[in-house]
Order: sequence, then structure tokens, then C-alpha cells
Amino acid sequence: MRVYHGSYLKIDRIDLNLCELRKDFGRGFYVTKFRKQAEIWASKKGRNHHTKGVVTEFNFFETVFIDRNFKTLRFDAYNNEWLDFVVLNRNFNSPVPAHDYDIVEGPVANDKVATRIDAYIRGEISREEFLNDLSHEEETHQICFCTLKSLLMLERTDFEGITAIERASEKIVEQLVLEKNISETEASDYLFNSKIYVQLTDISTNLYKKNWQEIYEMLKKHEIC
Repeated sequence: MRVYHGSYLKIDRIDLNLCELRKDFGRGFYVTKFRKQAEIWASKKGRNHHTKGVVTEFNFFETVFIDRNFKTLRFDAYNNEWLDFVVLNRNFNSPVPAHDYDIVEGPVANDKVATRIDAYIRGEISREEFLNDLSHEEETHQICFCTLKSLLMLERTDFEGITAIERASEKIVEQLVLEKNISETEASDYLFNSKIYVQLTDISTNLYKKNWQEIYEMLKKHEIC
């Protein structure tokens, strides 16, 4: 699936630590399948930063939703479950992160919807009134990538290095499974939470240009398996 991210600048590297807190699906990198929606985001953020705004395109590998190595959540529409989840993430009394999903997909709480959510939280409108109002809203869409691991499911359409990162990661996970006699899930978690993986996904380090064996040796040297 082709997806889009609207911002005040082009996205060359995704840093989850720079992502805002208390968003609909928690802290994460957000994209949408609707280019027009991304253009609106880009325009709004551009005005705030005195730029024109830029839309960055990605390929999203939807197979993640059937991959047991990833924990995912999908909302098909505005409903009770969506409302509870958004309120959880927007609540300042909730821990950060408020959930342990890798990827979450569903409708957007835009400015108008967010205002209604605040009214619902204050008890000014009922749940039924809130959801009834949303039934008349224009269709929206967003996918939130909440973890480093989840970013592997995104490929920038104009950058071949992402593919190199994916291939190296796959080989390293396979090697960890063989050498350490651990499960694929354990191997994936170990790699994605390592300092070496942070360097690998940082395009400026050029680490992705090395062969996977070299990267694996660096992982063994700098991390304790």
C-alpha cells in the first residue's frame, strides 16, 4: 500500500523520540493512505514552521497484520473500541506508552473530533451522542508505527537503503536464531532494541551499506546476547 506523511520537511530518518505524545494511538510515526489528508497535514505544519510543507511517500507492507512477530490493532470505523483506545492515549493520567502494540490503524480524531472527545471526557455529551455525530464525518485514515521494529514495514519510495536495512535485519535475525538457539521473536526483539539497530537505521551512519555479516559481528561485539 502507498502511504503518505505530511510534515513541514521531508522525512529522511524516522526518530520515534521526536514524535509527539498523547496522540490518538500514542507516540509514533503516523501515515495515511489518503494523499489529500497528508497534504492538509503538511500545509498546517508548514504554516506553523513557516515552510510550504512536504508530503513524503512510503510503501507499507500490509503483511504485517498477519505476521505473528508483530502485535497490531485495527479499527475499521469510529466505534466504542476506537473511542476507548483514543481516550486512553490522550489521557494525561495514562502511562507512556499506554499500550504495547507495534502498529495501530484506524480513523483520525481531527481537530473537530478531538474537541468532541474533550467534551465527552468532561461528561458534557454522552457516548451515544459522540458516536452518532461521528457517523456523519468524512472518512479519514491513519496508521501509527509505535516501535522501532514496526518501522521495518515502511519503505521510502525514493530510497534504496531501506531495502538494504530490511535484508540485513532478516539475515541477522536468522543468524541469532541459529547461534543463540532462541525463537525468531526473541531474536527480532533483541536486534530491534539494540544500539546497533539504531545506528543501522540512521542513514547518516552509512552502516546499511556494509554487508550483514559485518553488522552482525558489530552486534556481537557491542551487545551481550
